[in-house]
Amino acid sequence: MDSVFVGIEIGGTKIQVVTGDNRAQILDRHRYNADSGLGAEGIRNQIAEALGEVQAAKKIRSIGAGFGGPFNRETGRTCCSHQVIGWDDFPLRQWLRDQAGGVPVNIDNDANVAALGEARSGAGVGENPVFYVTLGSGIGGGSVIDGKVFHGALPTESEIGHVRLNTEGDTLESRCSGWAVDLRLREYAAANPGSRLAKRIEKEGCEARHWMAAIDEGDEGAVALLGDVCRELAFGLSHVVHLLNPAVIILGGGLSLVGESLRLGVKEALGQAVMEVLRPGPIVRLAELAEDAVPVGALHLALMGD
Repeated sequence: MDSVFVGIEIGGTKIQVVTGDNRAQILDRHRYNADSGLGAEGIRNQIAEALGEVQAAKKIRSIGAGFGGPFNRETGRTCCSHQVIGWDDFPLRQWLRDQAGGVPVNIDNDANVAALGEARSGAGVGENPVFYVTLGSGIGGGSVIDGKVFHGALPTESEIGHVRLNTEGDTLESRCSGWAVDLRLREYAAANPGSRLAKRIEKEGCEARHWMAAIDEGDEGAVALLGDVCRELAFGLSHVVHLLNPAVIILGGGLSLVGESLRLGVKEALGQAVMEVLRPGPIVRLAELAEDAVPVGALHLALMGD
């Protein structure tokens, strides 16, 4: 029987169980939507089903997983999930071992795992250190140094979303996450109902691609908001540069779909936000792995645990 490595993404909205080879390339995939109504038990049933199907055809050598919440690396237990009930203090590492016949299991927070995937197989290949920031419903980050995730003291590290932007308490997440930008777009549209952006939001919602379309059409408010978001992101990331000075910063998550305009805007603003000796600042790249960042990173974790 052929052997494979398994990578698992345990998120709040989707679950992925992939098999891979010894280069962390995905061979097969099981993808599920996470049903928050079924809680963590429902997600575990989905994972168990996928692992059962894998084991029916292949021998599992080891498992890596990215968990969407704080995870205690010493005890192997989840802390909690902010999106799905039922993950409080759950022995995830032992549970996965039990599902797969006692194979080695390596687990980390999903942002760290995505950072590892991009560093080893995506936009960070050939660069060191690598800092990855995911711009989704929340904002998270991960540092990879010499090919390994940097860990601080428990319980967590690289919480870039909670960096303060001012003394009033605004954070990077409260200003630049997907939900925060969505709110800012809607506020602009409500104040400017005749704008191109308002018409697009009315028809299609506030997804990043619609914001970009309004920018391309010359909507002044959409363009101005992009400038504000880029400057605030750059200001938050400047703290990463001053503390770590990564060779590259990778922008991932749904907001990164805005694309090159976001990358260039952050790069320019970052060069102005860092101290003179560090200018023009690190390389800024868009993530390459899209929804495969966590599964590929998890495969790399599995390879480390083999």
